[in-house]
Amino acid sequence: MGLFSGKKNNGLSKESVLEALKKVEDPDLHRDLVSLGMIKDVAIDGGKVSFTLELTTPACPMKEKMKQDCTEAVSQIEGVTEVDINMTANTAQRPGGVPAKNPVPGVNHIIAVSSGKGGVGKSTVAANLALALKASGAKVGLMDADAYGPNIPQMLGATQPPESDGKQIFAPEVDGMKMISVGLVAPGDTPVVWRGPMLHSLIQQFLFQVNWGELDYLVVDMPPGTGDAQLSLTQLTTLSGAVMVTTPQAVSQADVCRAIQMFRKVEVPVLGVVENMAYFLCPDNDKKYYIFGTGGGEKLSKEYNIPLLGQIPIDPRIAEGGDAGKPILLSDPDNPASEAFRQLAGAVAQQVSLAAKLSQPLPTL
Repeated sequence: MGLFSGKKNNGLSKESVLEALKKVEDPDLHRDLVSLGMIKDVAIDGGKVSFTLELTTPACPMKEKMKQDCTEAVSQIEGVTEVDINMTANTAQRPGGVPAKNPVPGVNHIIAVSSGKGGVGKSTVAANLALALKASGAKVGLMDADAYGPNIPQMLGATQPPESDGKQIFAPEVDGMKMISVGLVAPGDTPVVWRGPMLHSLIQQFLFQVNWGELDYLVVDMPPGTGDAQLSLTQLTTLSGAVMVTTPQAVSQADVCRAIQMFRKVEVPVLGVVENMAYFLCPDNDKKYYIFGTGGGEKLSKEYNIPLLGQIPIDPRIAEGGDAGKPILLSDPDNPASEAFRQLAGAVAQQVSLAAKLSQPLPTL
C-alpha cells in the first residue's frame, strides 16, 4: 500500500497526470513543465504513476523542489497510491536555438572562466567550478588555455603527460575528469614564449584534437586580459557563455568591465560575475569580515545587468589545497568555501540552461 492508498482509480489516466503537472512551473522560466517538454514517459500501473522529469542540467539547484512539487501535484489525483519520478538531465540544447559554429565533437556547452587581470583566483575558481559541476552528476572536462601561466596541473595534482596516436590527444583524468594543459608537457620552470598564431594553434588543438568524449560542460580557464587567447577561442567555436571573476577591489572591477565589454562585442553571453576573496569567515565567531572591501561584485552585477553568481570566502585552505594538488572541494568538502563553489556551479548551470531554454520554441505535445 502506498502513501495515498485510500483513493479510487476513477480519475487516474495519462491525461490527468499531465494536467496535474501543468500546475508545476519551472522556477526560473515560470512556465509549466509539460509545456516545456520536461515530462516524459508517463506510465500508470494500477495506482502507481511513474514518469521522467528531464532537467536541463544535473546541477540544477532547484531539482529537489521540482521533484517534490511534481509528487504533490500527482498525488492529488484520485486513485494514485505511489509516485515514482526518474530524474534525468539533457544539456544538449544550445543558447540561441541554432547549431554551434564549429562545434567541439561530443561537447554540449563550453564555459570560459575569465578575468580582466591576474591574481584574482581565476584558475582556482575554474578548477573548483569544474569539480563542483562534476560532483553534481554532469560530465565535465577542464581545458587550461592559459599557456603563459598554466597552473591547472599543479592545482589538480596532475603530472601525467597526455598521450597521442598521431590523430587524437588523450587527456589524463583527475578524479574522473579529463584535463588538458600546456603545463603537462612543459616543465614548471620552462617559459612559454609564443606569439599569437602559436597560441591560436594550441587552442585549436586542445579543442578539436583532444578526445573529450561526451561532455555536458567543457570549462576553459582563460589567461587574464582580453588578448589573443580570448579572441581565438571565440573565433574557433561557439561559447555558451563566460563567467567573470573579480575581487572586491576597485582595480579588479575596472579590468573586469573591459573583459565584459570584450565578450559582448564578440557576442558571447556573459553568464555572471563571481566575487572571489569576498570575505573572511572567522572560525571563532562565524562572523564575516570584509577585508578587501564589499559590494564590488554586486556593483558589477547592477551596472551590467548580469547575475552575481556567487561570493567565495577567503580561506587559507583554498590556497593550500591548490598548492598541494588537492582542491578544497575534494580535500575538505564540508568547508563553507566548498559549499560556495557548489552553489556557484548550480548558478552557472542554471544560467546556461536558462539561456538555452528561453531561446527554444515550445515543444509540440
